Amino acid sequence: MIKGKARAMGLGALHTVSLAEARAAALECRKLLRDGRDPIDDRRERLGASSTQPTFAWCAEAYIKAHAPGWRNDKHGDQWRNTLDTYAGPVFGDKPIDTVDLAGVMKVLEPIWATKTETASRVRGRIESVLDWATVRGFRRGENPARWRGHLDALLPARTRVRKVKHHSALPYAQLPAFLTSLREREGSAARALEFLILTASRTGEVIGADWSEIDLDKRVWIIPGDRMKAGREHRVPLTDRALELLSDPPLPQRGPIFRAVRSADPLSNMALLALLKRMKRTDLTAHGFRSTFRDWVAEQTDFPNELAEMALAHTVSDKVEAAYRRGDMFERRRALTERWTFYCNGQDV
Repeated sequence: MIKGKARAMGLGALHTVSLAEARAAALECRKLLRDGRDPIDDRRERLGASSTQPTFAWCAEAYIKAHAPGWRNDKHGDQWRNTLDTYAGPVFGDKPIDTVDLAGVMKVLEPIWATKTETASRVRGRIESVLDWATVRGFRRGENPARWRGHLDALLPARTRVRKVKHHSALPYAQLPAFLTSLREREGSAARALEFLILTASRTGEVIGADWSEIDLDKRVWIIPGDRMKAGREHRVPLTDRALELLSDPPLPQRGPIFRAVRSADPLSNMALLALLKRMKRTDLTAHGFRSTFRDWVAEQTDFPNELAEMALAHTVSDKVEAAYRRGDMFERRRALTERWTFYCNGQDV
C-alpha cells in the first residue's frame, strides 16, 4: 500500500524464482516502503540505468517511419507523433523500451480514460503497436502491457461504457425539402457546396476538396480518386441535372477547386459548411449528418436494396464474403437512386 492505494508487483516467474528468493525479494520491497520509496519505481529506475535498448520515443518514430508508406497521408503520421509525444512522452518517452511496464501504461491512460476516452483509446492502441514492433525487433521481451483484451480490460472500463457514442446530428428526411428551400435562398460557394453534398450524399472533405479534373460533364459523373476517399478506393458519383447546375452557377473556370473561398482561388475551409449552418441558425445540424438523412430515407421510403445505399455512401463492406461478391459499383442503379433522391429533395413526387 502506498498512500492508501494498493499496487501489485511481480517478483519473477514461478519456474525461475524459488520460494526463498521470492520471500527475500518481498522483504526488500517492504524495506523500501518503510523508507518511503516505491519498489516499482525503484526497479524501473534500476532497469533503465542498466538497459542498452533504445528509448520508447526512438521506437515510436521508427514505427511511424516504417508504416508511413502504407498510410493515406502525412497527417496520419503527425497524429501518431502528437498523441504519443503529448501523453506517453512525459511518462516513459525517454526511457528504454524494455522498461515500459503496466504501471507506466496505466499512468498514461488513467488520467484521460474518463475525460478523453476516444483519445485515450487511440493512445493505448498506438502504445501497444509500438511495443509489439519493439518486441519483434528484439528490443524487449514478454507480454505487451498495453494489450486490451484479457489484460487492461480488467483494469479499465470499456470505452463504450465510459462515453456514449455521439452520432452526427441528422435532419429528419421529412424536413429536408423545406430546409433546401431555405438553403437555396442563400448565395455563395458554401451554400452551393452544402446542397451538392446533400444531393450526392458525400462527405465534407470529398466535397470541399472537389476539383474540376474529377468531373466528367459528358458522362455526368464525379470520379473521386482513392487518395481522397476514406476507404482509399476510387468512388464514382452520378450527377443529376440539379447537381450539374450547382457546378456551373456561377460560371467558373473549369480547372482547379470547384467550391472556392470568398475572394480566393483556394478551396473552402473545413469549417465553411458548419459556419453556414450557424448563420442559418441550425447549430443542431452537421454537414455529415445529411448522410444519415439520406440513409434513413432510402431505408424507410424506398425499395432500393441496402447494399445500394451503402455503395452510394462509399461505406466499406465489413463482411468478407459479401465484399468478395460485390465486385462492381452498381453505378447505373445508383444513378436511378440519386435521381429519385433529388426528386424527393425538390419536394417532387416520383
